Amino acid sequence: MQHTQPFPASTAPVTDSAEGDRLVGSDRVLAVLKELARHPDGVSLEALTRAIGSPKATVHRALAALRRAGLAGQDSRGRYLLGDEFLRMAFAHHEARPEHVRVRPLLEALADRFGETAHYAVLDGREVVYRAKADPPTGAVRLTSTVGGRNPAHATGVGKALLAHELGTLDAVRQWIGEAPLERRTPRTLCTAEVLHRELRATCERGYALDDQENEAGVNCLALPVYGTSPTVPSGAVSVSALAYRTPLRALVDAVEEIRDALGPLKEPLR
Repeated sequence: MQHTQPFPASTAPVTDSAEGDRLVGSDRVLAVLKELARHPDGVSLEALTRAIGSPKATVHRALAALRRAGLAGQDSRGRYLLGDEFLRMAFAHHEARPEHVRVRPLLEALADRFGETAHYAVLDGREVVYRAKADPPTGAVRLTSTVGGRNPAHATGVGKALLAHELGTLDAVRQWIGEAPLERRTPRTLCTAEVLHRELRATCERGYALDDQENEAGVNCLALPVYGTSPTVPSGAVSVSALAYRTPLRALVDAVEEIRDALGPLKEPLR
């Protein structure tokens, strides 16, 4: 309301009902690999066994296979963790696929679905910078935003989606504003620390941010954070920006789960 996305946290053993609630073969090896990703400080064989829900001997064999491939390792305390070869491959792959390339397909899908413009932006101080953009299909009215363009963070959905994770208190908002007053882009722009703080709290509670014609008259948007480079901190935000007469804000809110699902593995942090 957004890194190689960590695997989702699990509160129960990872099982495969098709195999009688028992993982076998490559499925078990992959389950062990996923569980290792949840423990950057390492994890014991006993804890892995409980999480995977398989016998200790079979989990140990899976670990041995991963260690032979360099995908798992063991520290001085005997705890297991992701191996150097796995990290090398992950970082090399990430460097070869910049985040704006990764989000481009989902932006195109959102633009096609809503017939509106989809953006990906990052926070840079008091502004957001647009790193990627997908326009609606040919023939629709398009927004004038550009890749590399900037807007005030407090007046945009993408900005508020990211600020909500950085400014948790009223004092933090006041410090972020500092001595320079917030720019009023439209009559609806939130320009005081108190009002912006309330909006950021509401953004955290509902899980998405809104721009109700606050940055540009006649344009509203809904934005969600994406987790592309960190398991806990949003790396950017994706928005659907729409002409209010064509796609009212209520229509975007009603479709928020559809928009969230479109983000796929980028939509939520590791819990």
